[in-house]
Amino acid sequence: MKKFFNEFKEFATKGSVIDLAVGIMIGTAFNGVVNSLVKDIITPPIGVLLNKVNFSNLFLSLNGTSYPTLAAAQAAGAPILQYGDFLNAFISFLIIALVIFLVVKHINYWRNRGAAKNPPPVTTKSCPHCFMAIPLQATRCPNCTSSL
Repeated sequence: MKKFFNEFKEFATKGSVIDLAVGIMIGTAFNGVVNSLVKDIITPPIGVLLNKVNFSNLFLSLNGTSYPTLAAAQAAGAPILQYGDFLNAFISFLIIALVIFLVVKHINYWRNRGAAKNPPPVTTKSCPHCFMAIPLQATRCPNCTSSL
């Protein structure tokens, strides 16, 4: 049992596990910010443009009865599809995906920037007869056997 706890302690204190935990916490906080951005900033102007529609109040009653509001349908216990909440969640997803794409693109840019300054050393040359890549030190092409 002691060995098990020691292994768990070693696993839990590895840098990658701690980094993952920090990433999840930051992602959760970021999700709250994006959901608020969509619900409170983005969809209200879109709703105004679409004749004062409140996305969170958009629903479809599945029992055929018409209800004036979402609260009335929920109070009646009617089966409903809340597609307005889905639209908010979908817009949130698109924003989060866009931000993640931009962050990864930026990280890759900075990673590749250093690689472009220091190109890898040239270790091959092209055979003048068959145009295959061969080592720089080769005196005979291993592909076409011609002398170089």
